[in-house]
Amino acid sequence: MKLVTRRQLGWPTSAAPTQTSTRGVKVHYEGTAVSVDLLKDHAKCLAEWQAIRKSHLANPKEHYADVAYNYAACPHGYLLEGRGIGKRTGANGNQPLNVAHYAIVGLVGSEGLTEPTDEMLSAIRDGIELLRQHGAGNEIRGHRDGYATPCPGGPLYAWVQKGAPRPKGTEPAQPPAKQYEPFPGAAWFSMGRKSPVVARMHDRLVAVGCNRYKSSANKDTIGSGDVASYEAWQRLQGFTGSAAKWPPGKTSWEALRVPKG
Repeated sequence: MKLVTRRQLGWPTSAAPTQTSTRGVKVHYEGTAVSVDLLKDHAKCLAEWQAIRKSHLANPKEHYADVAYNYAACPHGYLLEGRGIGKRTGANGNQPLNVAHYAIVGLVGSEGLTEPTDEMLSAIRDGIELLRQHGAGNEIRGHRDGYATPCPGGPLYAWVQKGAPRPKGTEPAQPPAKQYEPFPGAAWFSMGRKSPVVARMHDRLVAVGCNRYKSSANKDTIGSGDVASYEAWQRLQGFTGSAAKWPPGKTSWEALRVPKG
């Protein structure tokens, strides 16, 4: 996953309402003309995303707390953080629809750039899977499902109706099965657990500069320092609010690459 965080965009923490679960995710498009120049220059994608947020914040009718979407996906396969994890969307048409689903927008429109690239579709899948790991249900819908709108446009909606499959050749790289510890599940990370895996986790947190280990001389035992260190790592990965809190999540664990013994 190629994630561009709010911090990298120069945005503060989202002021949108907290929401930690939904029935799933709705897919959107911009609904206006989008320049095909985005295909040639990723910097233009970032500028487009900045412009969308600026226009939403300046909208006196909607009174948006932030850019309306949880994430955007660009033609180059980047997932661009909007409201992010654990925040209610403002994009689905009304409050009941916003409560029901998170929202991801593909940077395509009704004119100009209208066809999503495979990389964009893959980035939307990245966002869906990320949100599922943090409270989203399995539904994948288009904006038009439940609200009178042409959004997300013909090409994106046709993809949604197929189940939003990840395009072949864009599968995320997985660490070799025998090289890194698989995610043991959130419940495994209980305070006081003693394991060689905990010691190797500690070593990796030190290596990535997230060492706040002060809990015990026994680095193979989970303590308060491990919690602080891992939360620092999750924030570094772009997670915010409750999504950055202990226990570890699957996405951040796989990114940490804790070696097997």
